[in-house]
Amino acid sequence: MTEPHYEFLTVGYEPGIATVALSRGPVNAVHQPMYREIEHFFRHVDAVGSDVRAVVLSGTGRHFCAGNDLDEFSTMTAENAPGRMRRVRAAFFAIQDCPVPVIAAVHGSALGTGLAIAASADLVVAATNARFGVPEVSVGVMGAAAHLSRMVPQPVARWAYFSAEPIPAAEMYRLGAVVAVTEPDDLLDEALHRARLIARHGPTTLRFAKHAMNEIEFMELQEAYRFEQSLTCELAPLPEAREALAATRASRAPVFTGGGHYELD
Repeated sequence: MTEPHYEFLTVGYEPGIATVALSRGPVNAVHQPMYREIEHFFRHVDAVGSDVRAVVLSGTGRHFCAGNDLDEFSTMTAENAPGRMRRVRAAFFAIQDCPVPVIAAVHGSALGTGLAIAASADLVVAATNARFGVPEVSVGVMGAAAHLSRMVPQPVARWAYFSAEPIPAAEMYRLGAVVAVTEPDDLLDEALHRARLIARHGPTTLRFAKHAMNEIEFMELQEAYRFEQSLTCELAPLPEAREALAATRASRAPVFTGGGHYELD
């Protein structure tokens, strides 16, 4: 399968896992063309490999992503702002809606747009030198507070938003916002380890699981469980689910065969 070409992303693949790194030096500040590439990658993740089951999202250089390109803020007007904002949110939403789980591996700064990109992933692992912040107030714009609120309690989100002060990785871990903190040299290994644990499961089942988690995130408990049960009714009769059950009962590794993915309703 031919991989799409990107100017501002570095893309790789190992069996079951797509890797993508933000690659726009010196700090991976995101501008409109890069937002387009992020959206395209996550909307077409299956173009990277034949059996993508998880994605590891990282950044090259010293920082994961230090935010939006400030030059674009300086040229923003009432006329061009709506179009630019549509492009920004399309990129964030594409990460969140990616059909397979996404792990963000964050080092250095994840500020503003960088915070929103990380928070759009399903889970975050962080280097000890990582810091997460929403400095929008300090540059006269709004945004990323909603994404930060996915990760930390509301009082912490409000403090970070109003003060524009970043939160270090250790504190994000204490708050449950990141699932692991590692030394910078071990960050990608940790992210890939977790991706491989995910990718050992059935490809269709993982897509059902990602769909379920996105749908139930803000549902009331009983409504959410009814939704999960409806997915079980679709998934359980499929050969992949039958094989997973048989393998578990026989205490062996499952063997998933066949290409393609069941289309979710």
